[in-house]
Amino acid sequence: MQTTTTAEVIPESTLRGKTLLLPFILICILFFLWGMVHNLDGILIPHLKKACQLNNRQSALVDTAIFLAYFLMAIPAGILLKRFGYKKSIIIGLLLAAIGASLFIPAANMLAYKGFLGALFIIGCGIAILETAANPYSAVLGGPAGATTRLNLAASFNGFAATVAPFIGGILILSGKEYTPDQLKNMSVTERSSYFLHEASAVKMPYAVLAGALVLVAIAFYFTRLPEIKNVAKEPESDGSFLGALKHRHLLIAVIAQFFYVGAQVCVTSFFIRMAKQGAGIDEKTASYYLGIYGLLFMSGRFAGTAILQYIKSHKLLTIYAVIAALLCGVAILGQGAYVVYCLGAIGFFMSIMFPTIFALGIDGIGDDTKSGSSWLIMSIVGGAVVPYVMATVIDLNGDRIQIGYIVPLICFLFVVYFGISGYKIRRKLI
Repeated sequence: MQTTTTAEVIPESTLRGKTLLLPFILICILFFLWGMVHNLDGILIPHLKKACQLNNRQSALVDTAIFLAYFLMAIPAGILLKRFGYKKSIIIGLLLAAIGASLFIPAANMLAYKGFLGALFIIGCGIAILETAANPYSAVLGGPAGATTRLNLAASFNGFAATVAPFIGGILILSGKEYTPDQLKNMSVTERSSYFLHEASAVKMPYAVLAGALVLVAIAFYFTRLPEIKNVAKEPESDGSFLGALKHRHLLIAVIAQFFYVGAQVCVTSFFIRMAKQGAGIDEKTASYYLGIYGLLFMSGRFAGTAILQYIKSHKLLTIYAVIAALLCGVAILGQGAYVVYCLGAIGFFMSIMFPTIFALGIDGIGDDTKSGSSWLIMSIVGGAVVPYVMATVIDLNGDRIQIGYIVPLICFLFVVYFGISGYKIRRKLI
């Protein structure tokens, strides 16, 4: 039986500015850290494609490895939240991600692509726990009226990472040295081996630093008192169930929308550098700076979106942004020249508010199903594993033409448009 509920909130006695400021700052740091992980992938994919001599589908497995972890860890992450609470779950997620980042060192030493994929999978498992905890925690870390605004503000630091990561990755990881197949064939076995090992070793220092940062933040969480979320209901009601959460129609549609949105975002960033090289004829280091500009626009969109949401309802802004993103994809597919890359950068601005807005609209009004609903929305991030592989397949089947592949994110944005127009509406449960 469905009852009226105030959903999950922090007890009113704890809602004091200074009490909540430090926890919110730490949550923002989490958004920044997993933003660094994801936005280094845009550098890592073309880099490992070169170092390990991969085709598009093989290189897209970088996305598959990390985002598949979201799918497989969503249920365990929800169980962790219910059993240990938000603080302990966040610490576990941070340490697990740190272990994965440290495994980049032996993978690089052995030039083992499967080793890189395994390390990324472990990082993804840790981040899945972090996102399952941090997204709903930031949404309820204060009054219900400001949930979407808080979530977008915290997610703005994810956008900041989208700006920083490509610049750092471009400097520390990309060498700018590229050889044609004929040039590689003319090298001796020793020269080729040395070149590939040198390329692979460039990832060791950045990921070692990332591992250290994750451990330090875990220590900070351990010594910080976090207010735990409590359920406050006007009538007694049963605990939410994992499968039962999908009885909320708008949550189910939000899960599908999140699947397509994340897939579209990963497609844009993962193939950005190759698109810039092929479409504008620029080298990989310069392309990485353009990817950083994309990140800057993404971050700007997050902050601008947070401000605009004070005046426009979140579902309306989501619809407007998704329509524009779809149109920009169309231009990228049909256009010619460097301005195609500019269109991809602009997509970053209009994608910026989609994830947190879909998330907040999806868990709105589902009461005790909030934690399970959060797990479903995190599970839907598996779109980042599936959709880029589909795009890579389209590209490989069309003679390595990157542009034609952008029809895949275009279709994804069209579903987000549907969610923003109608799918978000809270209706009676499906069962």
